[in-house]
Amino acid sequence: MLKKCLTIAGSDSSGGAGIQADLKTFSALGVYGMSCICALTAQNTLGVNMVENVSLAMIRAQLMAIYEDIVPDAVKTGMLSCRETVETVADFLEKNNRASLVVDPVMVATTGARLLDEEAVISYKERLIPLATLVTPNIPEAEVLSGLSIGSEEDMKQAAGKILALGPKAVLIKGGHKVHDATDFLYDGETFYVFRGEKIDTENTHGTGCTLSSALAAYMAQGYSTARAAALAKKYLTGAIRKAAVEKVGHGHGPVSHFWFYGNDWGKMK
Repeated sequence: MLKKCLTIAGSDSSGGAGIQADLKTFSALGVYGMSCICALTAQNTLGVNMVENVSLAMIRAQLMAIYEDIVPDAVKTGMLSCRETVETVADFLEKNNRASLVVDPVMVATTGARLLDEEAVISYKERLIPLATLVTPNIPEAEVLSGLSIGSEEDMKQAAGKILALGPKAVLIKGGHKVHDATDFLYDGETFYVFRGEKIDTENTHGTGCTLSSALAAYMAQGYSTARAAALAKKYLTGAIRKAAVEKVGHGHGPVSHFWFYGNDWGKMK
């Protein structure tokens, strides 16, 4: 049976991140993608020029329309740009969602700039993250959520424990920032899973967090365990980054290549 995945996030007009990256990932991995757009951005590979939030009424209406007709098998959240949006999404999911939920807490830009104010961060901690099957912070976001400074793999493990105490079923801390390699740690309260990865020398990494979290949702919708979904999602993303290193799009930080295995049998690659 065809599995259905929902992304609740912001739109990237250049197609490399956000809703567009999520839908590309869903399609690449064989699930039916749906979207609830929470913010519009005017951006390209050189930067973000403008952001406009979608009204709370429209966010609720999009979610209601989806759940009245096509109930998702997995859900992911991406950029929720203000406290009111976080609260609206959390309130709806708490009442209506029974599927796996991947929360990508988009709080800190790659440059280190904070994207959300403290009130929105508190709403993430108190309302949305406790609903999550899996939360997927990068290192700067894990520092915000845990209150710890992270400079080593041991720090990543301690931060994962702090974030797990907020209520999600599992935490995946992505090691692509600050730490020397691309090793990720998954913690479910009982076991630490380590996913080693190469750090590919390329600036074309726009949309990596969105792509990973949507790949996780796609695999979880198909019945894979959280740990197995994490392994497969990392393999998919690594291939997408490697292909993007030789397949430049735009004049700045280009997007990853979502259909990098086109023409191959991805089923045999799992």
